[in-house]
Amino acid sequence: MIRILIFLAVVFALGLGFAWLADRPGEMVVTFNGYQYQVSLMVAAVAIVAVVAAVMIVWWLIKALWNSPYTISRYFRVRRRDRGYQALSTGMIAAGAGDGALARKKTKEAAKLIRSDQEPLIHLLEAQASLLEGDHEGAREKFEAMLDDPEMRLLGLRGLYLEAERSGDRNAARHYAGRAAAVAPQLAWAAESTLEDLTGRGDWDGALKLVEAQKSTRQIERDAANRRRAVLLTAKAQALTDSDPNAAKTAAVEANKLAPDFAPAAVAAANLLFKQNDVRKGSKILEAAWKAEPHPEIAELYTHARPGDAVVDRLNRAKKLQELKRNNAESSMTVARAALDAQDFSTARRETEAALRMDRREGAYLLLADIEEAETGDQGKIRQLLSKAVRAPRDPAWVADGVVSERWAPVSPVSGKLDAFTWRAPMERLGQLIDSHEDAPAAEVPVLAAPAKPAKEAEVIDHPAVARTISEAPIEPKSVVGDDHVTPVTAAAFAAVLTDSEAVEPAEEVIRLPDDPGVDPDEEAEKSPRRFRLF
Repeated sequence: MIRILIFLAVVFALGLGFAWLADRPGEMVVTFNGYQYQVSLMVAAVAIVAVVAAVMIVWWLIKALWNSPYTISRYFRVRRRDRGYQALSTGMIAAGAGDGALARKKTKEAAKLIRSDQEPLIHLLEAQASLLEGDHEGAREKFEAMLDDPEMRLLGLRGLYLEAERSGDRNAARHYAGRAAAVAPQLAWAAESTLEDLTGRGDWDGALKLVEAQKSTRQIERDAANRRRAVLLTAKAQALTDSDPNAAKTAAVEANKLAPDFAPAAVAAANLLFKQNDVRKGSKILEAAWKAEPHPEIAELYTHARPGDAVVDRLNRAKKLQELKRNNAESSMTVARAALDAQDFSTARRETEAALRMDRREGAYLLLADIEEAETGDQGKIRQLLSKAVRAPRDPAWVADGVVSERWAPVSPVSGKLDAFTWRAPMERLGQLIDSHEDAPAAEVPVLAAPAKPAKEAEVIDHPAVARTISEAPIEPKSVVGDDHVTPVTAAAFAAVLTDSEAVEPAEEVIRLPDDPGVDPDEEAEKSPRRFRLF
């Protein structure tokens, strides 16, 4: 568009110039070789413009003829290059589609048309074709050759990393990832693998530097970087607790500032502050973390902040936590545990039952069993509560990759992933049974005819004492009170028995074990046809 405007401006300027000359008549006289040529000024201007145009055209023709060999060779070279790039493109598409034969064919065709030093993608296509053909050794050689080219070095490291992962050589994979991360920390695959290597070796300072590099290159967001730094600083504080308490406290406090709702960081910081007799600051950290998310480790450390406190003082501290987070099951459980230690059984029972109403889980039933044993010692009720605990959902724990741990850890023991542990209830008792048919439609149960049994003849008792007793027994009238009424057996009832009646075996009496608590009616009503049992 700009060029068109410039062209129009030039034409407009030329038109104005010729109009200006036309409005101002004049003559131009040229004397040459004894001859005098006289023309008007307009004709002279047109002649000059025509001569300049003719000279330019002649110069363009001469230049075109002079450069014609180079132009022709460049045409064929461009055509050859276009064919090579077309083959390279087709080969890359074939490699992505998994067509190894076509990828190898196009690789050879592209190598003939384009030099590999001019187009590094030919090396990548060769490596991909080798992988599709199952020649992993040849592919590794191609990737290693890429390391000599600065432009292809990262691609070669990526290929070698994937090959090492495929073969299960984690050390080699982390080596290649480390080299790539040192050159380009913005690469996610290299940074994540290197981070797993550093955390696996316990190099928390190196991991912190890498996370800072990821944050500076905008690879991860600010919140994610702060979370990772908090996890790494907490792990560093745990590692330095015994060797360097001051450095551990500094790391833990910084981790708590980065993630105030991260319970392990708050516990680590408060624990180190308590060891240095700074109970006030440590308590504030735990209270802030408790408001964000109640956690049993926070409650345990908060109630035992001063080892010399009496059980009543610990109960008061537990009640203070409950005031910070009301209507919470963990708050009620904390007060119940402290009340049990203080022998305040009524408070312990009331708070535990309140926790059960908010969150029915295993720990609450176990705590009720402890209260029952300490207060009454009723073994029947204790066994009943333990049976409920077995069937109840499990308490929350630190879970990562199927591993349940009582303590938090910075990395997963299975995958080595950072910040893999989460505080949640394990899934063992929350899933459905494999052979459960609760949702299936009820099938009609076929009725089987009972086989005919031969009638037994009634035995006649021929004894005078027995006969006299039966004859002297009074006959009571039959009365129907309800379905549950049992009619007493009388002499008349015996006399009314037909001789061809079938004998009925007496029902066995249910023998109850000593101290058997029986079945709670509420529990019987809550029973489901599908339940998960541990034993």
